[in-house]
Amino acid sequence: MKRALLPTLLISACLLNLLPASSDNSASTTTTKLPGARAVIDAAQYRTLQAALDALPADGGMVRLPPGTFEISEPLMIHQEDVRIEGAGTATHIKNVNTDGKSALTLVSKKRKEDPKARIWRIMLSNFRITGNEKSGHGIEAIGINEILIQGVTSSYHGGDGIRLDGCYEDPRVCDSLMTYNKQTGLNLLGCHDIVVAANQFEENMDGLRCIDGYNLCMTGNCLDDHLGNGIVIENTYGSVVSGNMIEECKGTAIILDRDCYGDTLSANVIAHNDSGGIDLRDAHGCAVSANTFTIIKTNGLRIGPGSGRITVTGNNFSDSYIGEGGVKRRKHDLAAAGLYLDGTTDVTVAGNLFSSLTPKAVNLSDQPSKRVIFAGNTLTDVESDHGKLEESVLTGNLE
Repeated sequence: MKRALLPTLLISACLLNLLPASSDNSASTTTTKLPGARAVIDAAQYRTLQAALDALPADGGMVRLPPGTFEISEPLMIHQEDVRIEGAGTATHIKNVNTDGKSALTLVSKKRKEDPKARIWRIMLSNFRITGNEKSGHGIEAIGINEILIQGVTSSYHGGDGIRLDGCYEDPRVCDSLMTYNKQTGLNLLGCHDIVVAANQFEENMDGLRCIDGYNLCMTGNCLDDHLGNGIVIENTYGSVVSGNMIEECKGTAIILDRDCYGDTLSANVIAHNDSGGIDLRDAHGCAVSANTFTIIKTNGLRIGPGSGRITVTGNNFSDSYIGEGGVKRRKHDLAAAGLYLDGTTDVTVAGNLFSSLTPKAVNLSDQPSKRVIFAGNTLTDVESDHGKLEESVLTGNLE
């Protein structure tokens, strides 16, 4: 019996030697801090959100916002760079109850008062909801933040702009976010450069987006609906593209280019049912308007004004709500569909477009003569047009 137990005891001893080290040794290993790791702050462990933000060290870090509704009456301030603020989606709701016009969240360098050009770098805001009221200020106000990234954020009901990027010169990005019901602009870009605005939704702000005194806006794949003013306003901005967007039912104009815009492209947008116009080129040169769908635009599907010229208009469709077999989708009070309005412009190419069932005409001319226009290879169906009255122009190959 004793002899039989001996091999078993020896095997057990060997197996014990193969087991991991004791729990004490294991604990000391797991508490070792990774060299170079920065702070990850759990805001739920602090009495206020501002206290959690203030806990960020000078070299930055991450603040995790828990689910819940958090009322604030003073702006939350972020002064560090290399910072990420991340919530739990719309379950994290920052509610600005201030009624003195103060913003909800402000990002700015502490040196800004002494140096108006002071900037900080690399801040990311993601996955939370931030709201205000008609007497509050902006939702998110970033001043002089380079390489800012706003992703998955909802910003609504503010008395000012939903998101305001002021002097965020280098590479600002706003993606996958929702800007709604703000008293001013959904996204206001002031003096920004190399801007990406992609896959966002804008609804019932005053204007959807404004890009002023900027460069290289790339605005693609966004949905803009029901704005009380205009959809997109671009001023003094060059080298930009607005493409693949849906812009519907604005009380104003879908897209406006003004104040020395040049080298911009407006392409492949659906521009539908806006009250005061589709695209208005007020002061734009060297721009292309191509492959857009202008449907049931009540006034001026595309206007090219006297301050604009050297414009290419190709491959666009100007139409009403015709659905085939003599039928239209809209009721009699909603059939208005405007075409191209040339208002004292020069050096314009209009080629390969379709104009169908428009009121009053496919091409309207103002009292100021438009000259040096090529109107070629267009199709005009069930519509009148004044293109034949153009002066010093080439009219050829049109199907009428």
